[in-house]
Amino acid sequence: MKIADIRATTVTVPIEAPLRHSGGAHWGRFVRTIVELESEDGLVGLGEMGGGGESAELAFAGLKPYLIGHDPFELEALRFKICNPTASLYNNRTQLHAAIEFACLDLIGQRLDVPVHDLLGGKLRNEVPFASYLFFRYANRESSDGEVRTPAQLVAHASELRSREGFTVHKLKGGVFPPDYELECFRALAAAFPDEAVRYDPNAALSVEEAIRFGTAIEDLRNDYFEDPTWGMNGMRRVREAVGIPLATNTVVVTFDQLAANIRDPAVDVILLDTTFWGGIRPCVKAAGVCETFQLGVAVHSSGELGIQLATMLHLGAVLPNLTFAADAHYHHLVDDVIEGGKLPYAAGAIRVPDGPGLGVRLDRERLARYAELYEELGSYPYDRDPGRPDWFATVPNREWANPNVSVVPDLSAPPAADPVRRRT
Repeated sequence: MKIADIRATTVTVPIEAPLRHSGGAHWGRFVRTIVELESEDGLVGLGEMGGGGESAELAFAGLKPYLIGHDPFELEALRFKICNPTASLYNNRTQLHAAIEFACLDLIGQRLDVPVHDLLGGKLRNEVPFASYLFFRYANRESSDGEVRTPAQLVAHASELRSREGFTVHKLKGGVFPPDYELECFRALAAAFPDEAVRYDPNAALSVEEAIRFGTAIEDLRNDYFEDPTWGMNGMRRVREAVGIPLATNTVVVTFDQLAANIRDPAVDVILLDTTFWGGIRPCVKAAGVCETFQLGVAVHSSGELGIQLATMLHLGAVLPNLTFAADAHYHHLVDDVIEGGKLPYAAGAIRVPDGPGLGVRLDRERLARYAELYEELGSYPYDRDPGRPDWFATVPNREWANPNVSVVPDLSAPPAADPVRRRT
């Protein structure tokens, strides 16, 4: 089997309300680049990539000479073609490679008429549980609904999600408001569900000292882990030494070199495997094997996925013997998807692992066209900017927090930028 063509289409899919994080916001929608690899015999494998609110179409177009004629079964050769470690000093293509690897595995599965999880060693579970993944949110500009700013709003939102989707693990994305205020919010969340696990993730916005103070203040709760409270391996190591909660990361251990460093001098207890950040599903499986050997915990990380990347997370979660934590997903914030049938359903807080050939999901061409047109209308947005605080830029650690006493409905028109994809004719 040979690759005959690659196509990339940028889409933007609305979410219920703008999501706030320590570095900026998701501006009421996710921007994703959908990748299609077509084989010479007409099979189409699917991939997906994010990119901080921006399109990656041009980057994928630049890889066409690397891919035409390549056999998708030759995955190791593909890895060195796309992201040779020396060449990547100048053009880091890890996330581009991930989307292409997804599509190659999809092609292989279709050719062999088996699901991707069979290519990875066979599934150990039929469904993958997920955490609720809660954000502080601006209200939806059109409906004026959906704001999450106060402890009461946070608990009400978590309760609604629990009733609707069945989540029994609750994660709060913080780093937005002053730490003492977020501590109040997090403790209110834990008090609302005293028999269920909780997680707090301020996206490395806290200083080491602030992280230690916050961590010791929540030691009595039923914490899965304390995720990325501060930046850097040594900062995490200092927090780990002072706080009696396992530390987790998706920022400072995302390569095998970093994983090796963490094993030699532990700073993190739980590694959050992201099929995009690590460069594909297969690198995540390899990393999980290393973690199993050295008794590190693993979980599955989320990066704002639509159904194609969600399928990669499900196949990954299905085959990991040491997956003992519920996975993360932004997925429940979406109002729609680009795959046939729309969004994959939750049941009791879990999503069933696809059993169809390849990734087990296919594109809905009408939805793809609709959300590609919406992207051309709205364009990109800057993930690292907060539309409610247009003059603010994040620092690490942060000292300029949002005001929790002010309710804002921001303008979601992105600042003008040169965007050749948006202006194509």
